Amino acid sequence: MTMQDPGEQTRAQVLTARVAGMLEKPVVRLAIPILITLIALMVLHDLSAHVKWSDVKADIAGTSWKLMFFALCWTAFSFVSLSLYDVFAVQSVAGGKVPLPVAGMAGASGYAVSNCLGFSYITGTAIRYRIYASLGLDLARVAGVIATSWVAFWMGLILVLGILLALHPDGISRVVPISGAAETAIGVGLLVALAGLFAWLSTGGRRLSVAGMGFDLPGGRLAGLLTLAAVGDLFGASMALYVLMPNDLGVGFPYFFTIYIAAIAVGILSHAPGGIGVFEATLIAGLGASGRSDVIAALLLYRLVYTFLPFAVASLSIAVAWAMTRRQQIGGAATWVYRVIRPIVPMVAAGISALAGVILLVSGTLPTSSKALGVLREVLPLSFVEASHLLGSAVGVLLILVSRGLFRKLYRAWIVAMLLMLVGFVASLTRGLDTHEALSMLTTIALLGLFRGAFYRVSGASIFRLNIPWLVSVIALLAVVFWIGLFAYSHVDYDNALWWQFAWNGDASRFLRSSLVVAVIVGIVAVTSLFGRDVPQVTRTQIPPVVERLVMQSEDTESQISLTGDKQFLIAPDDSAFVAYADTGVALISKGEPVGDEKAGEQLIWQLREMADREGKLCAFYSVSTRYLPTFLDMGLSILKIGEVARVSLTGFSLDGKSRKRFRQAKNRAERDGYVFEIIPKEDLAPVLPELRGISDKWLSGKAGAEKGFALGGFDDAYLSYFDHAVLRDGATGRIMAFANLFQGGNKSELSLDLMRYDPESPSFVMDALFAEMMVWGADQGFRWFSLGAAPFSGIENRQLASLWNRIGGFVYEHGEQFYHFEGLRSFKQKFDPEWSPNYLASPGGLAAPRILYEVNILISGGLRGLTK
Repeated sequence: MTMQDPGEQTRAQVLTARVAGMLEKPVVRLAIPILITLIALMVLHDLSAHVKWSDVKADIAGTSWKLMFFALCWTAFSFVSLSLYDVFAVQSVAGGKVPLPVAGMAGASGYAVSNCLGFSYITGTAIRYRIYASLGLDLARVAGVIATSWVAFWMGLILVLGILLALHPDGISRVVPISGAAETAIGVGLLVALAGLFAWLSTGGRRLSVAGMGFDLPGGRLAGLLTLAAVGDLFGASMALYVLMPNDLGVGFPYFFTIYIAAIAVGILSHAPGGIGVFEATLIAGLGASGRSDVIAALLLYRLVYTFLPFAVASLSIAVAWAMTRRQQIGGAATWVYRVIRPIVPMVAAGISALAGVILLVSGTLPTSSKALGVLREVLPLSFVEASHLLGSAVGVLLILVSRGLFRKLYRAWIVAMLLMLVGFVASLTRGLDTHEALSMLTTIALLGLFRGAFYRVSGASIFRLNIPWLVSVIALLAVVFWIGLFAYSHVDYDNALWWQFAWNGDASRFLRSSLVVAVIVGIVAVTSLFGRDVPQVTRTQIPPVVERLVMQSEDTESQISLTGDKQFLIAPDDSAFVAYADTGVALISKGEPVGDEKAGEQLIWQLREMADREGKLCAFYSVSTRYLPTFLDMGLSILKIGEVARVSLTGFSLDGKSRKRFRQAKNRAERDGYVFEIIPKEDLAPVLPELRGISDKWLSGKAGAEKGFALGGFDDAYLSYFDHAVLRDGATGRIMAFANLFQGGNKSELSLDLMRYDPESPSFVMDALFAEMMVWGADQGFRWFSLGAAPFSGIENRQLASLWNRIGGFVYEHGEQFYHFEGLRSFKQKFDPEWSPNYLASPGGLAAPRILYEVNILISGGLRGLTK
């Protein structure tokens, strides 16, 4: 065995880290799926190079209604099977907690939406999660239902592929270029493995636990039913396309099925909505059907029957149910129907908006009817028609972009979408007298108008700002639309003069100009979305007098961090309580719990949560005690332990004892060397503030980071002027060598501190001496407690059966010493034999909790860079 050169190993690690870092960059995450889509479209363009759009239209028109009926039947069969995924999964994971019709509707509608809109943002998983969560299922059970459905899909796929490989029917060897014996062996191996899984599940009582979340696995009977549902789904979906394919294609169903599954897989990787374009390119290439207009026609009809029709049926069904449950007072059976469809409405509305945009874009891409242009020529000038064409395309892309705002339930997005569809209705008539398109715009206007009550959020963020998954899907979708235009005008030779050709028969020129407008709009949105985010600028706010009064009266010294000036306030109408919070642009985060009257504080908690919901933001309460835990639980927040707070009793306090030897010696050493402890009242602080700032600046210059905020105070004259200060002077020179501002609770309940800084040139014992002097002074003044502050991640149980959050927190506490002295900090405070009390974060559950912690880090340290410093 040879040893790797350390230099080579280091270079390899650096290279690996760089590659990993590149993959995390937004531009790279955006580029990879788009590159897959563009390659697929190039392949599709090459495969259809000799096909004319007129031939495709003729093949579509020549498709018999009998074949369309068979395709519809197989589509219905597939979606019934899809609904059974959830029906059986719910019986296994959450038996009796979800009505089976609801589970079936969740499965069918979820897949109808995701098949139409793609896998990267509005997915069946998101819809089903919201439905089941609204019915009271916790995260673990919802995850169990979804995971069981996914496992069922793979069990069905393994069963079908195992049978195909074991029997290796004619044609399958063209896909799997291995010997017949190896093919049979693989197929038998898959079937044996599947049979072993069934036998294992049949013993009963099987449970799966992942990352602290567990759920019951289906028994043998339910596993068999789930597998049959998956087989029905795969068979029905593939047959819906197979019956539309031309008879002379020359491939059997086994070969076709294998290519179909591969096309779905590549479509998922592309992140294009519904895998559009990528699915078609893979299928045409795999079937060897290049240059065939009838195959392209079959694929278009399949999209209509299997993708768009189920989405339309689901949208109309949800709209009818929404209208019925919103009439007058909801009661009886309508109650759970309303609870089920309410989470789906924004997603369906987003899909309707996106689909309307696609209709406008595709219509503007394809040649206009010469008959319609002849009518328009008699009543409108050419310039008006050209402008309408550009306007229609711009409206189309804006409708696709605004769909994310509808997904987020933003009221302004609903207003803009309604106006855009109205403009789209007019453009449909004035650019090509397209009555079908105009009717579709009116239908979408009616549907969105019906859903008005679902959009109540008011946000200051741009409704056209997209995250990376949405941006990927939009760009991939528009790339497909652009290819459709290239395909429609493949018979037109490109020439620069086309850009400036304005004529009644200049469809190709209008397509080029519209594509440029669309590209410019998307480019602007992409730049604004990728670079920068709307983080409200922190400016010092004037502290209201009522806040000052309540803070100084509070017995909890932690409330005095509210005076830093970087927070906003919600104040009770009777001035009896307030809550301090910060707005990160993504979340409203309260520092601590309400201060003041407890009943008024409960109302303020709800008020902050409702305000965040209206603005489409997360809401969390950082560093809270057990006082308001019932209220946080009532509003559906998760309670996560983030550490413990240490408090030392000052009743009869002394520095005697072995554990406090260090501080006793530091105090005695300071006295021997002539250092003097002093309390400077806040009224006398102004003259010494410049000297304190000098100490603070020297102290900060030796640190890699900068001033903190939100949960910690920084050196700010206005902030420090609220507090008395403890200082340690050099008796010989009179210079202040160390200082700390004192938090003094009402009724002498508690003494604590925030800033504690020293001159780097001072002796090493000055901080310990100052700390000891403050505690002795507090005891002499009659304070009952001294708060040592929080120890992050302290006291979190890292056990096998603990929650995912506890296990992560425990791991960080045990292994994070190289980044932050978690255990050392607790050990330091433990020397005073304090009483430990839990410190919590109340936030939305699931994946929202890590996001909240990152937002808190932004407020405290300025983001990841500030934290690592």
